[in-house]
Amino acid sequence: MLRNPFAALSLEYAKQVHDIKPLPEAQVPADRADVLCLVCPRAIGHAFLRGLGDSVEMGKSVDDGGVKIRLSIVAPCYNEAEGLNEFCRRARAAAEAVAGQSFEIVLVDDGSSDGTWGVISGLAADIPQVLGVKLLRNHGHQLAATSGLAVARGERVLLIDADLQDPPELLSEMMAIMDQGADVVYGQRSERKGETRFKLVTASVFYRLLTRLASISIPQDTGDFRLMKARIVHILLNMPERHRFIRGMVSWIGGRQVALRYTRDARYAGSTKYPLKKMIRFAIDAITSFSIIPLRISAWMGLISAVFAVGLLIYTLVQWFEGNVITGWSSIMAAISALSAIQLIALGTLGEYVGRLVQEHKRRPMFMIDCVVQGEVTSELSDDFSELDTASRRSELGRLSAAGVTAKPIETAVGR
Repeated sequence: MLRNPFAALSLEYAKQVHDIKPLPEAQVPADRADVLCLVCPRAIGHAFLRGLGDSVEMGKSVDDGGVKIRLSIVAPCYNEAEGLNEFCRRARAAAEAVAGQSFEIVLVDDGSSDGTWGVISGLAADIPQVLGVKLLRNHGHQLAATSGLAVARGERVLLIDADLQDPPELLSEMMAIMDQGADVVYGQRSERKGETRFKLVTASVFYRLLTRLASISIPQDTGDFRLMKARIVHILLNMPERHRFIRGMVSWIGGRQVALRYTRDARYAGSTKYPLKKMIRFAIDAITSFSIIPLRISAWMGLISAVFAVGLLIYTLVQWFEGNVITGWSSIMAAISALSAIQLIALGTLGEYVGRLVQEHKRRPMFMIDCVVQGEVTSELSDDFSELDTASRRSELGRLSAAGVTAKPIETAVGR
């Protein structure tokens, strides 16, 4: 029944060594005769599951300890020590309401300097569903979120910030919409509390500008707060760019994506981690990732400047033939300055795109994980974890399961 021959060999080994018993075929769903269900009473996270890794159905997330996790909540954290306990309390309550105990909360410490990792470690020790991920340094929000998605093992994944501006309680509504067939349910802000007028105006201008420039349709007034099926997450993780704009990348993937309008709250604690400089950098990343219109604008500016220069040359020659003395040093300098500015803008725009090509070509790791913690156990992932494909990541997480990081009761392993 198993299509993967390596999985079949692993299964045979498991039958002999670990007392694996196939379920009766009557218990296999009629519409999935190619699926083999196993019950493993003793082997938790052993090597045979690595053979099943390649045969796990895309979109059905099963960790290598054999436990199906219905839901993963991924939250990147940067200097969020003050509000993490409250976030975890509310996120845990929301998850239990829709998934029982079959969930995990992945908290990613993005190089914090305020004791955030200590809080995460404490939560991981107290709550079995909490998985802490510590990055080697500050990578920025988008890469921290990507690292959390890479570690997540749920059939559905909620991406949310830990500052509680996005209410975890909306999870039940999101799950209900996804039950109706949505691939992605994203939060769309109808109101933003606790934001300055400057932030509101600049955010509005940015989203409307991006809508006009982008080559795809990116919903306005949205952030990264969204519930995604595992299949969407896998596709997202296989997109190799380093300058990431997750909300745009998810829109690019397509599928059925549904908005859920909500009121965004003020921060529960602390201050914003997006000052003006980061906002500008983020806007540039977004525009250059999903539009080449700035390059076309530069080309059009150059063409207009060329037409203007030709016209000015003709005017100068006519005046010279008529014997008029051309005066106006100031106007000449103004024209030169304008043309120089246009050239520099065009070069700068081109440089942004070329710089991104250089960064992508270097193929440095997208993110670097220092360690992960769950319960009382702290372990390390391989140094190239960010570059692994889906099957290899499953195998790597399965190795941690075998080491005892995911100490959960065994249920069912599903292979194809």
